[in-house]
Amino acid sequence: MIAKLEMLIALARERHFGRAAETLGITQPTLSTGIRQLEKQLGVKLVIRGSRFGGLTPEGQRALIRARQIVADTRRLRDEMRASREGLAGHLRLAVIPTALTWASRLVTWFAQEHPNVSFTILSRASTEILTMLDDLEIDAGLTYLDQEPLGRVATRPLYRESYTLVCRPDHAFAQGGPVGWDSLGQARLCLLTPDMQNRRIINRHFMEAGVDPAALIESNSTVVLVANVLHGDWVTILPGDLAGFLCDGKPLAMVPLPEQGSAPAVGLIAPHQEPYTPVLQAILSAAEGLEAAPKR
Repeated sequence: MIAKLEMLIALARERHFGRAAETLGITQPTLSTGIRQLEKQLGVKLVIRGSRFGGLTPEGQRALIRARQIVADTRRLRDEMRASREGLAGHLRLAVIPTALTWASRLVTWFAQEHPNVSFTILSRASTEILTMLDDLEIDAGLTYLDQEPLGRVATRPLYRESYTLVCRPDHAFAQGGPVGWDSLGQARLCLLTPDMQNRRIINRHFMEAGVDPAALIESNSTVVLVANVLHGDWVTILPGDLAGFLCDGKPLAMVPLPEQGSAPAVGLIAPHQEPYTPVLQAILSAAEGLEAAPKR
């Protein structure tokens, strides 16, 4: 039954029988058979079928909610039993906004010092994707903004507040020692993250508050691409200070702090709200608390 519920969750997420089967590591006929068997067991039609996947029926939507709860509870039980037998071990899946990837590395390193038998998968995703992935049980936790959009019913552990730095070449006018404000960037040759990224929306808001509306001539969902363009051309970009320091280290680039405008955005760990937490999930939440309280270097 649990395997068939996982098939329903995957099909609802992918909205395509072939892709759902691929994510589960099974064939499409096996997936189709499993869904039909689940429908027979429950006595209702769950999936609208035609030449392709047509969505879930109303009964399928209700079953999906319960399926996510049952699968999540089963995973918690399995993790608890494994922890009682083997100690803390397992695998944690994290999705992280691109601007927090250096903090994800710190968190994992901090965690691994105490729990070396836990492995990780770390994915770079937009903030809205992280929430969807939590709901779909694709990840166990995420690093994202805590106060920029509704998070729903999740546990949160703040890690830091984001401040911003202008990155340019050392011979650029912005790097010559004078003050640089948001209002002075109206004509700058900017390369920025794509608009689907929450960081870009925050930066756009800072520009609006400063009374300027600059155009981003290059957009990318990769911060590495942004810094590479600055390094090889007459561009400038804006990044959180911590990430800028990491990406610019050892490169002929200048970092110019930008003034804060209003309250700096909070970034932290989120996880599904559940009682009790699995031992591994409780440990990563505790690690986030410890990292946030540790002296900043």
